[in-house]
Amino acid sequence: MKWLSAGLIFVNFATISGLLLGMIFRGLGPSIAGISLVLGAVAAVAAFFQTADAGNQPAPTAQISRAGYRSVWLWLLAACFVMFAVRSFCWLLYLDGDELRIQSPNNLGDLALHITYIKNFANGVSLWPDNPIYVFSKLRYPAGTDLFNALLCLLHIDLAQGLIWTGLLASLATFYAFFRWGGAFGVAGFLFNGGIAGFQFFQTFKFLDYQGDKTIAWKSIPLAMFVTQRGLLYAIPAGLLLLWHWREKFFRRNAQVSQRGPLPFWIELSLYASMPLFHLHTFLALTIILVFIFLSESLPELQFMVDLIDQEGIAGVRSRILNKQTWCNFFRDWRGYKYIGLLFGCAFIPATFFVWLITDHFQAHSVLALHWGWVQDSEEFAAPFFQIGPLNFGTTVPLVGLILQKTWSGFIAPFFQFWLTNFGILIPLVLLLITQCGWHAWKTGIRWGDKLSEEVVFPLAAAAIFLFAFFVQTAPWEWDNIKIIIWAYFLVLPFLWSDLIAQRSLAARAAVCIVLFFSGFVSLFGGLAAGRPGYAFANRAEVDAIGGAIRELPVEARFAAFPIYNHPLLLQGRKVVLGYPGHLWTQGFDYSGDYQQLGELMQGAGDWRAIARHFGVRYIFWGSEEKINYPTSTRPWEQTAKKVSYGNWGAIYDLESANQSPAAANSPR
Repeated sequence: MKWLSAGLIFVNFATISGLLLGMIFRGLGPSIAGISLVLGAVAAVAAFFQTADAGNQPAPTAQISRAGYRSVWLWLLAACFVMFAVRSFCWLLYLDGDELRIQSPNNLGDLALHITYIKNFANGVSLWPDNPIYVFSKLRYPAGTDLFNALLCLLHIDLAQGLIWTGLLASLATFYAFFRWGGAFGVAGFLFNGGIAGFQFFQTFKFLDYQGDKTIAWKSIPLAMFVTQRGLLYAIPAGLLLLWHWREKFFRRNAQVSQRGPLPFWIELSLYASMPLFHLHTFLALTIILVFIFLSESLPELQFMVDLIDQEGIAGVRSRILNKQTWCNFFRDWRGYKYIGLLFGCAFIPATFFVWLITDHFQAHSVLALHWGWVQDSEEFAAPFFQIGPLNFGTTVPLVGLILQKTWSGFIAPFFQFWLTNFGILIPLVLLLITQCGWHAWKTGIRWGDKLSEEVVFPLAAAAIFLFAFFVQTAPWEWDNIKIIIWAYFLVLPFLWSDLIAQRSLAARAAVCIVLFFSGFVSLFGGLAAGRPGYAFANRAEVDAIGGAIRELPVEARFAAFPIYNHPLLLQGRKVVLGYPGHLWTQGFDYSGDYQQLGELMQGAGDWRAIARHFGVRYIFWGSEEKINYPTSTRPWEQTAKKVSYGNWGAIYDLESANQSPAAANSPR
């Protein structure tokens, strides 16, 4: 884990250093990027030498770990992971003639948004920046990974090359982190997650991404999330590193809570406290896990306090609390729950600061809301391919009919129409695992005050994370709760194997793995194959020409343009009045009125100048998208505003400069 720890700390320190220096000096530049990456490298060297790995494990554990590397299944999974990573990231963004193309259709809008953020940071805008896709907001996104790529761009590393190498190295880190957390089964669980949608293969005998269907909620994590949600490139390996550290420190037989765990405290604190900058949902999941570990570590102390009250009463306890020696003993006896309390205390201010940044100074009120049922009642996911009976069961019998209807509509139908379709046997297996862990704990005679085992704490934390995501909506689009649900899934993978599946016969193990992973296997390779021709993304000549045209224009200036995800201005990191409506909605903006006003501005309505002042527009961009979507525009700015740049791609008009060249105004459009 030394290399994994060093790599993650490099990204972590470089990104945070770039952010803080950029805030101090009001923007990024090559010198700040260079200093930030050097600081990250220094921290990475320190992390490498201070991370303990095999040396803190007993001999049997080390032998088992070495034997695991020789597993045939592991190397087969490694080959699958390499195929996925190379196919997904080497063709993430590539040039085909004069056209920029991408491999994944899931990534059309997402990649455009990330390029916008990367370019916006690299342009040197003041940090934390204004939102480039919405005029009345600061940037409302955990863009830590994009900020890191912006540092690379400032050192003249090509954007596409930076995206490719970031994805490949993140894939390597993720593979190794999953292996150390859950073994080969954990790696397979990440690559091949799925329910039963992929079993449609036996009807078509074609490798397709069956889980990519719009009615399936539990989509392929590698295809639908890891490639598209760039924050997960950092958050998944960093989160798994912390889980591995906490398991080794608090639960393994050789771990002594009076000694430090595999990671020194500063690495643990940095990875945990800064997680909101990279991925807020992962931070929420890690916090829930820490709470359960804290409760487990506190049980012996709670038992001691109860016994003390029984023996000495409240007055005796009060006198002990006021005794100086008691507090000396408290700080001398460094137990696990005190360690976690210290971690929470030290992380509170930086984590709050990062949440404040990415939520537009806590103005993103749509982050948390009560919503029961995740997406099982969503119209978008309400037509599964696999159904048993109607969704609603009706009958005319008064009392019995009501009971039957509630039972069917509330439990039986959702199980077959939603849960079985999406998750297959995963949910029953997890429930069986939790039941078995509870039964084992009761049989072994666990008593109040005893510290809980890892086989109890982590599955319970997974259940709590899942229930949280089931009842609390964490984004305007309810499907986005998948970003926290995946952590409940990752948590139980090692215990599903070690406590439930590995104990069965070879035939039973094979059958369970086939049912669990076949759908995901078909969907993963079907999705990789489906993107073979690629998908048109943008015209490189047009993007480059517009980039040259706006190079001398102020980076903080706002443009009026048609809202589309791959607009050349956005791909150059420039700020527009409104970006793609889908992105605006998922970030919680009520943009309908602004969208209408922007249309009036671009149509040249009578009060267009007042609308431009309302939006703080400096420039109007008139290009191919604007000509297509505003064909009846009167374009009054052509007579009153200066044309600062023009070409085959269109023209840009400066509303703060009067038109002093009638000939230019009358030039061919």
